[in-house]
Amino acid sequence: MIETWEQLSSQQPRAAAMLKNSLIKDRVAHAYLFEGERGTGKQGASILLAKSLFCLESIEGYLPCGECANCKKIEHKNHADVHIIEPDGLSIKKEQIKMLHEEFQKKAVESQKKVYIITHAHKMTASAANSLLKFLEEPHAGTTIILLTDQIHRMLSTILSRCQTISFTPLNPVELSKQLVQSGVPGKKARLIASLTNSVEEGLALNEDEWFAQAQKIVVKLFEAIKNPVDGIMVVQEDWLPHFKEREQMEMGLLLLLNIYRDLLYVQLDKPEEMVYQDKEDQFRQLAIMHSQKRLANQMNEILEAKRKLSANMNPQLLMEQLVLNLQEGFTLV
Repeated sequence: MIETWEQLSSQQPRAAAMLKNSLIKDRVAHAYLFEGERGTGKQGASILLAKSLFCLESIEGYLPCGECANCKKIEHKNHADVHIIEPDGLSIKKEQIKMLHEEFQKKAVESQKKVYIITHAHKMTASAANSLLKFLEEPHAGTTIILLTDQIHRMLSTILSRCQTISFTPLNPVELSKQLVQSGVPGKKARLIASLTNSVEEGLALNEDEWFAQAQKIVVKLFEAIKNPVDGIMVVQEDWLPHFKEREQMEMGLLLLLNIYRDLLYVQLDKPEEMVYQDKEDQFRQLAIMHSQKRLANQMNEILEAKRKLSANMNPQLLMEQLVLNLQEGFTLV
């Protein structure tokens, strides 16, 4: 997780430059939208911005000291004028935004500023988003709101137009893999993990996670069973669903499955250096003859479509059984 300006400048130079310039020139926007994939440092940057705004001993107009009372309170998430709003269940509800409105009316407790950070902002209900618009249209002096999202396409255009958007770009997988190897992750595993996350911190956690190790085995088992739809559906019911219980876990499983089909395509394109599972090149060369390039592309699209349906809260069992049947169609000799 990004915790310092040095880290932010290294991992997200454009975002860092924009925020630094706003702080130094005292032109901080009343509303920001930090958008980008998971693990790109959006939440860390929002906390860092809050520290810079509240720090009692800031250096050069933007660097928080990290030692003053305000910096410490923000770090421990107990500063009275910094509020973090997260989804209540699957969504951010109107009542949560209503509570924000009530906070807007109160005077700041420890300074003349207030910062509100809304994570997963795309999960606001329609009524919550419309309620937020009232603040964005009539901002309060000294108040900064920071919206975080990894699905900007789900945000209302009226909200987007009232925020300064700052994009956080994914880390280069090759560079991320190198950083993981430097931190002690085996090379082959680092390549796989780097295909699933943009965060070194999250990658190191996955390396130690027994759940993740078992997840890889189940995904391979499902792939091997897909040639027979009955066997595939049995794996879904007996292994997949009991293990991938949460939506984020299911997304991880789908990404692991997508990697297999992508590697089969790389084998057919004679680009083994691009493979995630490079230790399985010989095995994948045998499997690749059972798929045409066109069908592999279609199968990858089926997995991506399943991921989209998962985000739309489709029933997980129905989703996976449907996916198995769609993928099974690809097992024809070319």
